[in-house]
Amino acid sequence: MAEQTEKAFLKQPKVFLCPKKTAKGSYKPGKGGNRFWKSVGLGFKTPKEAIEGTYIDKKCPFTGTVSIRGRIIAGTCHSAKMNRTIIVCRNYLHFVKKYQRYEKRHSNIPAHISPCFRVREGDHVIIGQCRPLSKTVRFNVLKVVPAGSKSGAVKKAFTGA
Repeated sequence: MAEQTEKAFLKQPKVFLCPKKTAKGSYKPGKGGNRFWKSVGLGFKTPKEAIEGTYIDKKCPFTGTVSIRGRIIAGTCHSAKMNRTIIVCRNYLHFVKKYQRYEKRHSNIPAHISPCFRVREGDHVIIGQCRPLSKTVRFNVLKVVPAGSKSGAVKKAFTGA
């Protein structure tokens, strides 16, 4: 059974909850079990928590009805204070033609985060564009890279010779 955290009864729309014959202890997650999950494609793996978890989230790209299309963006988690929504900060350089110089700018992008991810401020995230999920949210988190891990780019260090 799923985690019931709201007043309304939560269920996945593609799963039939009341089969006529139920075998005791025959629950198995995945395609053959009573939990719907899918691969979003584009080289992103479905998290283990999405396959084996018990959460219900209709806006999750792995267990819900949202498809990822459009832009794929990387950024840093700036704020994780909202319920199932984070703010992703992207830093970039803007060229000022008059002075032939670059200036630093940033943009904040709100993104929906599935309960299968655990994210803190400072973590690097990869988000994908989807249909509008609310007034401001148009992106969904696809991958979380914790701040302390060294996957991805290697930090350059000074080697004094």
